[in-house]
Amino acid sequence: MHNELQISLTPEQAYKQDLLTKLVADKLEISPQRITRLRTLKKSIDSRAFLPKVNLTVEVYWDEEAPKLIKPEFNFKNVSNETPVLIIGAGPAGLFAALRLIESGLKPIILERGKNAHERKVDIAQLSRNKGIDADSNYCFGEGGAGTFSDGKLYTRSKKKGNTDRIFELFHYHGAASEIMYEAHPHIGSDKLPQVIENISKTITSFGGKIHFEQKLTEILIKNNQITGCKTADGSIFEAKSLILATGHSAHDIYEMLHNQGIALEPKGFAMGVRVEHKQSFIDSIQYHCKTRSEFLPAASYNLVDQVNERGVYSFCMCPGGHIVPAGSNENEIVVNGMSASQRNSPYANSGIVVEIRPEDIPDEFKEFGVLAGLKFQQHVENMALKNNGGLGQVAPAQRLADFVKGKLSSDLPECSYLPGLISSPLHFWLPEIISSRLREGFKKFDRKMHGYVTNDAVVVGVETRSSSAIRIPRDVETGQHPTIKGLFPAGEGSGYSGGITSSAVDGENAANNVIKWLIGESK
Repeated sequence: MHNELQISLTPEQAYKQDLLTKLVADKLEISPQRITRLRTLKKSIDSRAFLPKVNLTVEVYWDEEAPKLIKPEFNFKNVSNETPVLIIGAGPAGLFAALRLIESGLKPIILERGKNAHERKVDIAQLSRNKGIDADSNYCFGEGGAGTFSDGKLYTRSKKKGNTDRIFELFHYHGAASEIMYEAHPHIGSDKLPQVIENISKTITSFGGKIHFEQKLTEILIKNNQITGCKTADGSIFEAKSLILATGHSAHDIYEMLHNQGIALEPKGFAMGVRVEHKQSFIDSIQYHCKTRSEFLPAASYNLVDQVNERGVYSFCMCPGGHIVPAGSNENEIVVNGMSASQRNSPYANSGIVVEIRPEDIPDEFKEFGVLAGLKFQQHVENMALKNNGGLGQVAPAQRLADFVKGKLSSDLPECSYLPGLISSPLHFWLPEIISSRLREGFKKFDRKMHGYVTNDAVVVGVETRSSSAIRIPRDVETGQHPTIKGLFPAGEGSGYSGGITSSAVDGENAANNVIKWLIGESK
């Protein structure tokens, strides 16, 4: 016999297999020895009550042999001599587009401005030591994209645009832990994801696809409104009649290039703010209602959102047991982001806290840039962070949280996970008013939801500006192509259609499917 059960357990019962098995057996009124398979299908933590609970959906078989688990199979084909499709960017959108193309018998040719993951680690280590920044190899650019070394969270609210289960299966197939298949907030971790990404790249190249690193796109080649290929910084020309543009939202020069080539762009809403770091033990005490977190519970996270003056203020990319990292892509800016290793065992918890910005909110001084106004405003805020760091490279301007809310300069700063270091700065003063005023009110509201959140033991680090793109590259709803350029398929975060690893991977697959349909139609 078999059944699916939904059960609520203590953290210890969920953690220890023998306790879980006994509880399920008791619920079925059988002995544990009669169970032939007990498998978790879904897992989430409910900490709303005074005592946290773990909610599980489990599959259980008893008194019969459990059928063999069927592993998903992917029909990868040798595409060495097949029709080429150019993919710009080796982030999740680009890599998963490539996998889908190979399954369909097309040859992906990926051009990535950054380095492979192994070499990229060296540049990131130098950046973290404040030894300079490589504009093409950093937390934003390189094999795997921005997510490779900044967390690897797979959680997405978007379930309508594609098969997220398939994305998880592909990650698992390439080495991610099985837990991502059932956890409510799946997470690979920055210590594990690079190897998974390298495995994906090996699949692509072993079946005849190509990945060219350190090839920065400088021009899209177009004839009669039809893609013919592209040109890179070293003068190389790659020919193809279809191109998936998946460059990521930090590739500001790509937006400039497209604009200069007369390719239509659209402004869109985005968000900017700061990154806030507390001690993890403090967040645990609030979320789990305890002085000390149980050894059977993971580091606690939070999700905060409210409205201030008709704009959303919300947490973004919350990293329990994590670190703040330098996420800029050139020496003229300071940008911060967050990451967690797979164990989430840092003593710190950080989250982006950002303010919704709509195109009409952009200050007048940037309106002269037209469709690029939001991008220029974003760059201005990042440059302001640099101007307020004392000329110390990637040292970030920071302020104690309660001082920020009160509009008071911090005389000193608490310890922080940000390796390049911090310098006290009045972020409340120099951040644009449309951001700083809403952040201050937002923090007050958050403090009422998580009592004690606003404390001078927490630190505000500037600036968090890359939560999403300020520009969208338009595409037809039915065909996925740019409305005026045949064969141009925008995809991923940089094109303004996704946010995060999973939704970008889904969007990349969708772009590949649209390429497949178009090429089949063209061949008839």
